[in-house]
Amino acid sequence: MSQERLSMRHIKEVLRLHSLGRKQREIARSCSISQSTVHEYLKAAQAAGKSWPEVSDWDDVQLERALFSQRPAPIRRPPHSTPDFAIIHHELQSHKHVTLQLVWEEYRQLHPDSHGYSRFCDLYRSWLQKRDLVLRQQHRAGEKMFVDHAGDTIPLTNRATGEIIPAYLFVAVLGASSYTYADATQFRDLPNWIGSHVRAFEHFSGVPEIVVPDNWKTAVTRACRYEPDLNRTYCEMAQHYHLAIIPARAGKPKDKAKVENGVLVAERWILAALRHQTFFDLLSLNQAIAELLARLNHRPFKKREGCRWDLFCQLDRPALQPLPAQPYCFGEWKTLRVNIDYHVELDHHYYSVPYQLVGQEVDVHCTATIVEIFHRGRRVTSHVRSNVPHHATTQDQHRPKSHQAHLEWTPSRIIAWAATAGPAVGQLVEAILASKPHPEAGYRSCLGLIRLGRAYGPERLEKSAARALALQAYSYTSVKSILERGLDRQPLPEEVPPACLIEHSNLRGASYFEDNHKRLQ
Repeated sequence: MSQERLSMRHIKEVLRLHSLGRKQREIARSCSISQSTVHEYLKAAQAAGKSWPEVSDWDDVQLERALFSQRPAPIRRPPHSTPDFAIIHHELQSHKHVTLQLVWEEYRQLHPDSHGYSRFCDLYRSWLQKRDLVLRQQHRAGEKMFVDHAGDTIPLTNRATGEIIPAYLFVAVLGASSYTYADATQFRDLPNWIGSHVRAFEHFSGVPEIVVPDNWKTAVTRACRYEPDLNRTYCEMAQHYHLAIIPARAGKPKDKAKVENGVLVAERWILAALRHQTFFDLLSLNQAIAELLARLNHRPFKKREGCRWDLFCQLDRPALQPLPAQPYCFGEWKTLRVNIDYHVELDHHYYSVPYQLVGQEVDVHCTATIVEIFHRGRRVTSHVRSNVPHHATTQDQHRPKSHQAHLEWTPSRIIAWAATAGPAVGQLVEAILASKPHPEAGYRSCLGLIRLGRAYGPERLEKSAARALALQAYSYTSVKSILERGLDRQPLPEEVPPACLIEHSNLRGASYFEDNHKRLQ
């Protein structure tokens, strides 16, 4: 996917999150862009007088024209390389004669365009002050929900074969109350990940403002400390529930310490409690998890009054956003290229798009029932989803005019046209179709006759067809030759009458020889 298309999509998400009251730092982390870029987008939208949801249905071209039509090309400076201060700190601690200036000079020799000495020292001191410090996070009611999977799995037993299949435990924890939700899924793929989120929102009877996931590959397509790139389906779910997704930094479990502790508690009070039970399906397993989960949320705290349920009722439940009227319907996004036959392939089935998009990339949004195809943010078509492999779903208006005209000539239409052109033409068409091993093999010859009728007129075609029938020349080539040579203007050859038998006494006939043969026997 091109950087231009990504930036247009980011602009819409920035404006949407800004309309929800998110800070620029939070928007930057959620959209996988820098804070300065967020500021630039908001400034451009303010200058153009545009805001969310006014631009929600705009395509990429319209949005770029409205916001950046007068924008000069930005001058980008090459970024400075970031020193590895952990190695530098180790050098300073290991050798008492090594100074920070010596390390900087050695680093400057390898990276001539790096920071100056003063900036180098400031960055090192800043890194040193933050090293090994733990920030005690204060969570606002209804603000964050932390999500993750437990490290251990739960065994499911196949009744028929006895095979053990692992089930994965999804855990969601609200920040202010530590109120916990958990369920088991057979796979850790994107549909189950999204489904667990939807069930968690329904369990909480509300939606938080922010979801904090780990840098799990299916949800975060590109893990990065500063600008992680989120899965597009995950972002679509966030738009449906009017929330922001801000992943934890890669390699920083303290960013989601709440769910790390929640997973540990779930493993101790749910997984460990189920170790002696045998489950044959997910339904019975999740019923057992629900019972243990209710017991966990009502378990009294050891160092404070109340339990998770009490804090949830006091803090998080009143502050959560209401659930939308309809739950999110899972739909996966894929970027595909249009084939030369103006179709895209999805799960071994082919769906048509306008032929003008041949060779271009399109975004395909597929649910269990519908396939929607977008080009540069604009929906160009939709189809009912089909599970029949190696077949095509085609809309006639997506074909070029020449292809539509070719497919319009069906066998019934060809025979109907032949009947109106003349009786001889009708007989010739039927003879051509009957002379082929399969009627479709004669389509081209019949379509050729139609073209000859347009070129020479119906009267000459009728006469040439009559001559071709008389000569038993059932082909397009024969009719064309008759017309080109003008033979249709000449009279048809007369039929030669059969020769008359001569009666004479010396002519014995077949009966004589037959009687003679019987006498000899």
